[in-house]
Amino acid sequence: MASSSFDTLLQKIETRTARAGIIGLGYVGLPLAMAVARSGFAVTGFDIDPGKMVALDARRSYIDAVSDKALSAEIDAGRFEATTDFAGLAECDVIIICVPTPLTKHRDPDLSFVEATSRSIAAHLRPGQLVVLESTTYPGTTDDVVKVILEGTGLKSGSDFFVGFSPEREDPGNQHYHTATIPKVVAGDGPEALALMKAFYGAAVSSVVPVSSNATAEAVKLTENIFRSVNIALVNELKTVYAAMGIDVWEVIDAAKTKPFGYMPFYPGPGLGGHCIPIDPFYLTWKSREYELPTRFIELAGEINSAMPRYVVGKLAEALDIRAGKALSRSRVLVLGLAYKKNVADIRESPSLRLIEIIEERGGHADYHDPFVAEIPPTREYQALKGRKSVVLTPEAIAGYDAVLVATDHDRVDYATLANNAPLIIDTRNVFNRLGLSADHVIKA
Repeated sequence: MASSSFDTLLQKIETRTARAGIIGLGYVGLPLAMAVARSGFAVTGFDIDPGKMVALDARRSYIDAVSDKALSAEIDAGRFEATTDFAGLAECDVIIICVPTPLTKHRDPDLSFVEATSRSIAAHLRPGQLVVLESTTYPGTTDDVVKVILEGTGLKSGSDFFVGFSPEREDPGNQHYHTATIPKVVAGDGPEALALMKAFYGAAVSSVVPVSSNATAEAVKLTENIFRSVNIALVNELKTVYAAMGIDVWEVIDAAKTKPFGYMPFYPGPGLGGHCIPIDPFYLTWKSREYELPTRFIELAGEINSAMPRYVVGKLAEALDIRAGKALSRSRVLVLGLAYKKNVADIRESPSLRLIEIIEERGGHADYHDPFVAEIPPTREYQALKGRKSVVLTPEAIAGYDAVLVATDHDRVDYATLANNAPLIIDTRNVFNRLGLSADHVIKA
């Protein structure tokens, strides 16, 4: 560890004189920028979206995990600034990539954002920089994609600059953990890169968990999300089996979780949402093909979870037919909750969008109510839904729908008013039973 680039950068990190550049100021990047700034580093945030710059210049946060007050505090202290001009990367000592890693329509990894960002960094790369990928991806991406693009400049990883991977672990809406209190897995391309990763992240978060390679760290993130995907798929499948037997899966789970060992509760729902669980497992599925190894659990879990919206709409149609004598094609349905999880405004990969689409494919009319999402923004897959607005929940409005389909159990909803005025309720979250509002017209699905 004798290189001058390493020694100089390590000293800058240890004395908090290093400037951090964070590319991608979304659900991962902006909270990370605040945590790094609060630890004493100067931070420059980079994003291609000028709308985010307008909001940040007005000291207005668009991410629930970052308050306007917290944002203003770091700006006032001179520790945070944001720009769309990537030329500022040359001034940054640590550069962190927090850009999307979606899937193509064929469920293959889409690394276009990572690749484009790496090329932008390469255009301003200089000796003595640490470049970190946080975006979730398949094992090998950091070394085989990011590092290769950067080394195309003629500079070498491990001597001129350094490369590392640290998977993001953001959980929107979690009131118990935030960026700085969640243990951070870190890895680097070589011992010097790992030492820099430990020093930098160790200054910003409560604890770091070093692992042996970037590929291992990439696998850690995938494992965490595959674990959730497979177990949620299991309870979703059990839900359909137990329903056919007349058994309430929610009652089964509540009883099973009293066992103090060997069991962890997972809960069914109308499908998977968010930027991780519906997407990330397929990065490993894709990579495994290179080794001619099947990933049957992962693919089966994906099939089960992807089938849930259609299963739920089927239960809705059945209930309308039996309870109201009305076809779904002639029904008006209110979908309660557009966000993919409770008490957040995040609609990425939300099953609610698919529920609305399926209802209308079958001839029904669907509106939505969400206290956190006033209007459906542009999305890649549901362009036809853009601009629809959340309806106001009044007793008269509720009574005007043939059914209410609860997709997201936000706390900021008057469920008693729903129970008293909706002629039929399809509850995918067991919220009415939890609140003691069970009734004959409330159907679990």
